[in-house]
Amino acid sequence: QVQLAESGGGLVQPGGSLTLSCAASGSIFTFYSMGWFRQAPGKQRELVATISSGGTTDYADSVKGRFTISRDNGKSTVYLQVNSLKTEDTAVYYCKAFRSRLEYWGQGTQVTVSS
Repeated sequence: QVQLAESGGGLVQPGGSLTLSCAASGSIFTFYSMGWFRQAPGKQRELVATISSGGTTDYADSVKGRFTISRDNGKSTVYLQVNSLKTEDTAVYYCKAFRSRLEYWGQGTQVTVSS
């Protein structure tokens, strides 16, 4: 069992930046790949970025070059650095831990991009 707690969301102007964090507890962090997903109002949840236990990353085309996912295995934490934010990035951002058929989700953190 893995417990995930996201933080770092907020209200930011277009072009701004945030750092989202997801702290994991309850199991061996390095056992899991980690991902960030987001869900905007009225839309389906979509993949933003993933990072494997070995550090291999992957990004949605819409965020490549603007978002960076990283993990600190010593702190059992995964980060999402979000830069050059656009209004269409407004969503609830969720953290996910996954391996094979196992998956665990956090409660989400709201990111609102507005002037």
